[in-house]
Amino acid sequence: MAARLMIVNGPNLNYLGVREPHIYGYTTLAMIEAECLKAAEAMECELTFHQSNFEGEIVGWIQEGRDSADALIINPAGLSFTSIAIIDALKIFDKSIIELHISNIHARDKLHRNSIVSSVATSVICGLGPYGYIVAMQSALYMLGKVPAHTPVFLRPKFGS
Repeated sequence: MAARLMIVNGPNLNYLGVREPHIYGYTTLAMIEAECLKAAEAMECELTFHQSNFEGEIVGWIQEGRDSADALIINPAGLSFTSIAIIDALKIFDKSIIELHISNIHARDKLHRNSIVSSVATSVICGLGPYGYIVAMQSALYMLGKVPAHTPVFLRPKFGS
């Protein structure tokens, strides 16, 4: 069975490409989704891709993902720094969780530096721009032990054997 990945995006990411391009660049979320869907096909996995400006809707997707996804990639955006509800939902998701940020939040201003979501994430990827989404997908498959056979040897699980 193919790995099932879920990507969840938080508030204001629907304005990527317009919002603060000096930080986030000009790539739109629609462009990122299209590339992720192409990558999912090449990586032989299933992908669902979501974005919402509403915390409750994001919590609902995380809860649904408990049964429908093998790994979760979340860019909580501004909710990274404030949402106890998202943290509690992520604690219910008992599989790999990759927290993703387009910018390097550790190099940002004080408000954008300390994600509380990181406390429940399996791993964190930040600062790679839109390419971080592809890296997160590859990482999720690696953690699941479902890297396709056609992937170069250095990226497959058990690379030391």
